[in-house]
Amino acid sequence: MDRSFPPSRSGEPTLQAVTAYIALGSNIGDRSGMLAAALQRLEASSDVEVLRVSTVYETDPVGYADQPPFLNMAAALSTTLEPVALLRLMLGLEQELGRIREFRNGPRVIDLDLLLYDQVVLSGPELELPHPRMLERAFVMVPLSEVLEKGHPLLEQAEAMAKAALRDGKEGIASWNTINWHSGFAPSGS
Repeated sequence: MDRSFPPSRSGEPTLQAVTAYIALGSNIGDRSGMLAAALQRLEASSDVEVLRVSTVYETDPVGYADQPPFLNMAAALSTTLEPVALLRLMLGLEQELGRIREFRNGPRVIDLDLLLYDQVVLSGPELELPHPRMLERAFVMVPLSEVLEKGHPLLEQAEAMAKAALRDGKEGIASWNTINWHSGFAPSGS
């Protein structure tokens, strides 16, 4: 893709901001500090603004179970980056924060996943949108339901999935804290 994404009506390149949704997770070291650091680094990019963040949830690991529990959350971003460029920025931030990919679904200091990018449907070697497994994961859908904008086509489904997951304790999900990511975490009152 080139900088003309999304294309303008005139065919001229545009840097129009779109809304993207990401999932964040951590289960090694200072889990809450890693989530806050990732949000701060995203916000530091001139091409990204963090619009909304969800509650932080503690969840059981999925896939590879012999590891510590995760802290998971979601964020809504405004970005002028194309989808693959945003993904590459996120992967670079993971690396800067010390992520080492030893094996699939293994422990990680930080994990950033691009879930949705505007209404884009994409299937490429680097990126598939919407995220192909997000609807299977309570640790994604519960926080995502909190940051989706009103009227988003996935909102009703996300809210129903979140309600059921929290009721049933799917993936051991439980509210952990809320985050004022500019200044750290604050107790959620639960």
